[in-house]
Amino acid sequence: MNGLKQIRIIMLFMLTLCWAAPAWAVDSYRYLHVSIDTPWVIFVFLFFMVFAPMVLAVVLYWNYALKKHEGDDENDA
Repeated sequence: MNGLKQIRIIMLFMLTLCWAAPAWAVDSYRYLHVSIDTPWVIFVFLFFMVFAPMVLAVVLYWNYALKKHEGDDENDA
């Protein structure tokens, strides 16, 4: 029974691959609405994607550096 289910899934997968229309990819740019603002949108998106983890790392480093410094004072007393 399990083998029959796997064969059915494989046949469905093969049917969907044959049914795909690669010619639709030629017209895909009209759905993207590419304009002169598109590079700026990509730049701003990537800018925040790159610098947000860096800002988070700086804040966490600063936070833990201050905590470690406070802990050293307690051990010395």
